[in-house]
Amino acid sequence: MKFRCSHLDNKDLFSKSDPFLRISRIVESGGSVPICKTEVVNNNLNPIWKPLCLSVQQFGSKDNPLIIECFDFNSSGNHVLIGKLQKSVADLEKLHKDRSGANLTFPSSHQGHEKVLKGQLFVDQFCEKQQYSFLDYISSGFELNFMVAVDFTASNGNPRSPDSLHYIDPSGRMNSYQRAMMEVGEVIQFYNSDRRFPAWGFGGRTGDGTISHCFNMNGSAGAFEVEGVEGIMSAYANALHNVALAGPTLFGQVINTAAEIAGQSISYNRNKYFVLLIITDGVLTDLQETKDALVRASDLPLSILIVGVGGADFSQMEVLDADNGRRLESSTGRVATRDIVQFVPMREVHSGQISVVQALLEELPGQFLTYMRSRDIKPHPLHVAPTSA
Repeated sequence: MKFRCSHLDNKDLFSKSDPFLRISRIVESGGSVPICKTEVVNNNLNPIWKPLCLSVQQFGSKDNPLIIECFDFNSSGNHVLIGKLQKSVADLEKLHKDRSGANLTFPSSHQGHEKVLKGQLFVDQFCEKQQYSFLDYISSGFELNFMVAVDFTASNGNPRSPDSLHYIDPSGRMNSYQRAMMEVGEVIQFYNSDRRFPAWGFGGRTGDGTISHCFNMNGSAGAFEVEGVEGIMSAYANALHNVALAGPTLFGQVINTAAEIAGQSISYNRNKYFVLLIITDGVLTDLQETKDALVRASDLPLSILIVGVGGADFSQMEVLDADNGRRLESSTGRVATRDIVQFVPMREVHSGQISVVQALLEELPGQFLTYMRSRDIKPHPLHVAPTSA
């Protein structure tokens, strides 16, 4: 809905009011609970606000009464009431259809009476959209495609040494890298029909003697996909025998490669959404290049889960996660379309505070839905087989 007001009373002495709207739902006890508010329009008695989105969960039913209050904003927090009215969502829809305004009222000194004001509220836009859930998409055939990238930098320690983060224990006890690949892969492969996953390494010296920041873990020059989680685990063990640990720690190339695959899929299959798992032990050398890659990738059907292993300082990863509400910004000043990164330190997993899967599933559905809604991609209608009599 898009609201505007006209002829509001002025509450400021030396300028005009700075109005904003607050919408509240009336609860059973008779009180009211605020459910949303508009931005403040400065110095204006005929304000037009940006569109507001109200969900059915917020207002309950189209016939439930809502209290719409217009305040003059004060930085002290003591906002001054300009006027208010009570309307249901159905009433607001009618105002829009009739292109008519509703007069604001103001509590009068006479008890029970309200003064009708000259100021009016108008609904310039009103539209209803069905909001689909993550499950609606998955159950109608949308798929999550898993990709993994593993850190082969020297800071992990010699893989033959038991204190290395890459040590493969003969007893079968998994190291942090194996555990992260297994836990995330087993969940994601459930949402994927072909179970073929790209598996890369970065920061290692490959067979030809060059240090690569995106090489195929299975050792193949052309085919980067492996079969299932078992294929990932096998390719990882194989790479530890054939790749020398080197450095530095660079994410940019791996993210760009994953983004290229996600970008190509848009033209032929909009049912796919990609999840890149990056497992790393270290501090990034290419922080700004990584930010640039993530900002570019934020327009694509891609989410990235970074798992930090070992005891390094992972404060950079928290910056990439952008959970503080500040979206990433590229070196050219472009801001990410949406947050696509989730970071989990494996030490918190080991201490039992959180599981890798729990961390992934906390943010992935929201990231998936933000992408689908921004592209107006809807779930496929489910075809129900006719029942026989």
